[in-house]
Amino acid sequence: MSSTYLAAEGEGFVSPGPGTFVYPPLFGEGTFFTKPMLITVLGTIAIGLFFYLAARRAAMVPSKTQYIGESAYGFVRNSIALDAIGKQGLKYVPYLATTFFFLAVLNIAGIIPVLQFPATSRIALPLFLAVITCLIFNAIGIKKHGLFGYFKDLMFPPGIPWPVYILLAPIEFVSTIIIRPLTLTLRLTFNMFAGHLVLVLFILGGEYLVFEYGGVVGVAAGSVALFGSLVLTAFEGFVQLLQAYVFTLLSALYIGGALADEH
Repeated sequence: MSSTYLAAEGEGFVSPGPGTFVYPPLFGEGTFFTKPMLITVLGTIAIGLFFYLAARRAAMVPSKTQYIGESAYGFVRNSIALDAIGKQGLKYVPYLATTFFFLAVLNIAGIIPVLQFPATSRIALPLFLAVITCLIFNAIGIKKHGLFGYFKDLMFPPGIPWPVYILLAPIEFVSTIIIRPLTLTLRLTFNMFAGHLVLVLFILGGEYLVFEYGGVVGVAAGSVALFGSLVLTAFEGFVQLLQAYVFTLLSALYIGGALADEH
């Protein structure tokens, strides 16, 4: 990977950029299956296999796998669905749990050796999930309040002087239908993009300083950069899990808002 960024014939170090996130097809020109797609497929299989094994032989005295699976699912149920929505949120736990674990695995792929790429740094995946969340909470709101009632409560909250509605109604409409999925998408994508880029910069910059620049200064500075990359890897892992939690929590809050009598 480092050869991509080390300029030939002593031209110096070239910082990684957006090209870091572009991968050629794995099976050659003319095919379409890339590394981010492979990570997505592997992550999906891993999640499905884990929960299958956790639930396959459920018992009153759980095995370690069952205990971990139940604890993970319970975290989403209790700390996200029930806290953000209330008892009505129980029926939405399967979607929220699927979203959380899917994002967590694809995010954490960025610090797993060999994979070393967060698939959610490509905007298509976060956008797709954000659109699904948007469709779900709007459908829930329309089902509960009716089409007219939902958009009436959304765009014309009570207790506000009517001239304000001229400005407020379109803002609320755009905020709910467009801004919410957009912010869900960009928050996740940019965090994964920036974190991965900084991590790559530290690793490849440290490698360049130690092996290409050389000397006492190069080795010392490169060693600091490589050590820093280890610290950043741990921090990036925390951020990756946190962003999966934030995305899922906001999805739950939007669902809870759609279920509220006045939203």
